[in-house]
Amino acid sequence: MDFQLSEDQQALQSGLRTFCDDRYAFENVVALEKTPLDRDRHRELAEMGVFSLRLPEAEGGVGLGMAEAVLVFAELGRRVVPGPLLWSHLCAGLVPGAAAGETIVGGLDRTRPSNEPLLVEYAGALDALVVLKRDGVERIDARKLAGTPVATPLDPLTPLVHAAELPRGERIAGAEQAAQLRLEGTLLTAALCLGIAEMTTELAVDYAKKREQFDRPIASFQAIKHFAADMHVRQEMARASVYAAGATFDDPSVGDVARAVASARVVAGEAAMKNARMCIQIYGGMGYTWEMPPHYYLKRAFVLENAFAAADEACETLAERIDR
Repeated sequence: MDFQLSEDQQALQSGLRTFCDDRYAFENVVALEKTPLDRDRHRELAEMGVFSLRLPEAEGGVGLGMAEAVLVFAELGRRVVPGPLLWSHLCAGLVPGAAAGETIVGGLDRTRPSNEPLLVEYAGALDALVVLKRDGVERIDARKLAGTPVATPLDPLTPLVHAAELPRGERIAGAEQAAQLRLEGTLLTAALCLGIAEMTTELAVDYAKKREQFDRPIASFQAIKHFAADMHVRQEMARASVYAAGATFDDPSVGDVARAVASARVVAGEAAMKNARMCIQIYGGMGYTWEMPPHYYLKRAFVLENAFAAADEACETLAERIDR
C-alpha cells in the first residue's frame, strides 16, 4: 500500500490549506465566536467541494474517495473551522441541498448505550437534524427543536442547545446505512484530530523559536526539544494511521476496515489531546490566555473526544479485531 500522496491529492490539500489559512486565520476565528455558523462561509466550503467530495459525479459530486476526504478534514481541523461540517459531508447524499451548502445539516449519534444529555451543536442555525439510531437514520425539522442554550459551551466555536426531547422525525435510511455513517464519521473525526495534532505542533515550535529566556530562544533548551520531538512523533503516527484507514476504507481488500478506523481514532485522538496540552505548556503562562490560539485546539480536542465512536469504544473494537 502506497501512502505517498498523488499530485492531485497534493493539489487538493494545498488548495484547501490556502483557503483555510486565509478565511480562518486566528484573528478571523476569534471574530466568529459571536456567530460561529455563517451561511455564506458554509456555502464557500460547499463550493470548495467539502460536502460533495465523495458524491458520484453523476449526482453532482466530485467523485473522490475517503483517502481524499481525510486530507480535507485534516485541513479543517488545522484551523478549527466551525460548523457541522462533518454531518453536512456525511449527509450529502441523504439530505437534499446538503452537498451544495443550501441546507445546513447537524446530527446526533444515538447509537450508544447512554444517549443523555441531548446536546445539539449549532441548533439555532440548522435546517435539518439527522439522528443515527441502531435501527436506522431519521431526519428532524430543526425548526421544531426546542431546548435551552448552554451559556458557556466548552468550545466557544461550538454552541450547544440542551434539548429535553427530540421531535418526531422522518426515517430516511436503515440500520446498515446508520452503521456505515457512524464508521465514516469516526474516521473523519480522526482526521480532524490529525489536523489539531499537526497545527499545535507547528504553533509550539514557532513560538519556541521566538520566545526568549536567559537571552536565548527557549527552543534551544533540551526539555523543550524533547517536548517538540514527542509532539512530532505523535503527529506522524496519527498521520500514518489516518492515511492507512482512508486507503483501507477505499479498498477493503487490503485489510480490516473497522480495525483500521478504530486504530486511527485511538492514535489521532490521543495525539490531538496530548499535543494541544503540550502546546499550551510550551507557551507557558501565555498559553492560558484568551488572546492565544492553543486553547481553541484543546477545547476542540475535548469536543471531538466524544464524537461518534469515542476512544474507549475504539479500543474495544481494536481488542476484538486485533487477530483478524
